[in-house]
Amino acid sequence: MPRCPVCDAAVDLTASPTGPFCSDRCRLVDLGRWLDESYSVPDVRRAGDDESAGESAGGDGGAARPDPDLEE
Repeated sequence: MPRCPVCDAAVDLTASPTGPFCSDRCRLVDLGRWLDESYSVPDVRRAGDDESAGESAGGDGGAARPDPDLEE
Protein backbone atom coordinates (compact mmCIF):
# COMPACT_ATOMS: atom_id res chain seq x y z
CA MET A 1 0.00 0.00 0.00
CA PRO A 2 1.37 3.47 -0.90
CA ARG A 3 2.33 5.93 1.82
CA CYS A 4 1.42 9.59 2.21
CA PRO A 5 4.36 11.77 1.04
CA VAL A 6 3.81 14.20 3.94
CA CYS A 7 3.16 12.10 7.05
CA ASP A 8 4.07 8.60 5.80
CA ALA A 9 0.66 7.12 6.72
CA ALA A 10 -0.67 4.23 4.63
CA VAL A 11 -3.08 5.41 1.91
CA ASP A 12 -5.74 3.29 0.20
CA LEU A 13 -5.84 4.96 -3.22
CA THR A 14 -9.14 3.29 -4.15
CA ALA A 15 -10.94 4.71 -1.11
CA SER A 16 -9.17 8.05 -0.59
CA PRO A 17 -10.40 11.08 -2.58
CA THR A 18 -7.23 12.95 -1.57
CA GLY A 19 -4.74 10.37 -2.91
CA PRO A 20 -1.79 10.15 -2.89
CA PHE A 21 -2.25 12.03 0.39
CA CYS A 22 -4.01 10.57 3.41
CA SER A 23 -6.08 13.70 4.09
CA ASP A 24 -6.90 17.22 2.94
CA ARG A 25 -4.52 18.51 5.60
CA CYS A 26 -1.55 16.65 4.11
CA ARG A 27 -2.58 17.73 0.60
CA LEU A 28 -2.57 21.39 1.70
CA VAL A 29 0.72 21.00 3.60
CA ASP A 30 2.30 19.69 0.39
CA LEU A 31 0.84 22.55 -1.66
CA GLY A 32 2.20 25.04 0.87
CA ARG A 33 5.66 23.52 0.57
CA TRP A 34 5.57 23.99 -3.21
CA LEU A 35 4.33 27.58 -2.88
CA ASP A 36 7.00 28.39 -0.28
CA GLU A 37 9.56 26.89 -2.69
CA SER A 38 10.61 24.27 -0.14
CA TYR A 39 10.34 21.85 -3.04
CA SER A 40 11.86 22.47 -6.43
CA VAL A 41 12.41 20.71 -9.71
CA PRO A 42 16.14 20.42 -10.47
CA ASP A 43 17.41 22.45 -13.42
CA VAL A 44 19.50 19.98 -15.37
CA ARG A 45 21.67 21.73 -17.92
CA ARG A 46 23.18 19.83 -20.82
CA ALA A 47 26.32 20.68 -22.78
CA GLY A 48 24.54 22.48 -25.66
CA ASP A 49 21.99 24.37 -23.54
CA ASP A 50 24.16 27.32 -22.48
CA GLU A 51 22.28 30.52 -23.34
CA SER A 52 25.42 32.67 -23.26
CA ALA A 53 26.81 30.92 -26.34
CA GLY A 54 25.32 30.03 -29.67
CA GLU A 55 22.13 31.39 -31.19
CA SER A 56 21.18 34.03 -28.62
CA ALA A 57 24.64 35.61 -28.54
CA GLY A 58 23.95 37.58 -31.73
CA GLY A 59 22.44 40.51 -29.85
CA ASP A 60 19.15 40.34 -31.73
CA GLY A 61 17.10 39.94 -28.56
CA GLY A 62 16.48 36.27 -29.21
CA ALA A 63 14.51 36.84 -32.42
CA ALA A 64 13.70 33.67 -34.31
CA ARG A 65 15.75 33.03 -37.42
CA PRO A 66 14.13 31.44 -40.47
CA ASP A 67 15.19 27.92 -41.36
CA PRO A 68 17.08 28.15 -44.70
CA ASP A 69 15.84 24.68 -45.65
CA LEU A 70 12.21 25.82 -45.45
CA GLU A 71 12.52 28.96 -47.55
CA GLU A 72 10.93 28.97 -51.00
